Amino acid sequence: MRKIILLLLIITAGLSTKAQLEVGVFAGGSYYVGDLNPGTPFLLTQPAFGLLARYNLSGRWTARLNVYQGTIEGDDEISNWLPERSLKFTSGITELAGVMEFHFLPFYNGSMKNYWTPYIFGGFAMLHHKPEIDEKDLKDFGTEGQNQSGDLPPGLTRDAYSNYILSIPFGVGFKYSFSKHIAASVEWGMRKTFSDYLDDVSTTYYLNSSDFDPGNPNYDDIEYSDPNMDHEALMQRGNSKTKDWYSFFGLTLTYHINLTNRNKCSDFQNRY
Repeated sequence: MRKIILLLLIITAGLSTKAQLEVGVFAGGSYYVGDLNPGTPFLLTQPAFGLLARYNLSGRWTARLNVYQGTIEGDDEISNWLPERSLKFTSGITELAGVMEFHFLPFYNGSMKNYWTPYIFGGFAMLHHKPEIDEKDLKDFGTEGQNQSGDLPPGLTRDAYSNYILSIPFGVGFKYSFSKHIAASVEWGMRKTFSDYLDDVSTTYYLNSSDFDPGNPNYDDIEYSDPNMDHEALMQRGNSKTKDWYSFFGLTLTYHINLTNRNKCSDFQNRY
């Protein structure tokens, strides 16, 4: 997290020499949509926060860099999607994203006329996630046969997934300028990922119910794959045909830094 914040500050410093820069904070919530919650927005929402920098290219276009951090959760019993499966997870997430914002109306900080606008945004992001249960890393347990190629028949093993994944953020928002330097926005955005393991659930079970023997030295580990211990190998555990999603939504508050030459009237300033 510290390295990402440092990167954001370095890039912000580079942009600041070109003026029309906004820096600020984000506070809101985060949630997840995937195998443990296929379609209920805002379910198990958790607090989220972050930092952002905007470079205003024009009254219509803004480039933004943000680092957001939050938590996502999924629970079969709460979503009531497959309560008999009894799977759940919690994951801290950190996102570094670069997006473009398009204003439906011309927008300038401090303008007496163009001081509000709805907008849309889209871009690319890198996400770090770590699905856990009882503060234990689910990736270590190989819940769908990962890292056990030497102990399982062909077809029951999987490659280990990465904790770093790419995503495509997009969404909508509304901006309002309170003064020449202070602006706020309300925003909701979804993130389409390129992974189905945001929740540690994707394909099939890799064990038979007969394998769940308290005498098995790995008993405490393999129970995370099938908490109810009532499935057979190759029975469906998740839907590998769909990828997982996550969302950030909330309020941003930014401070506008105008570093243009005050002895010259730029076109941007003339619009106030």
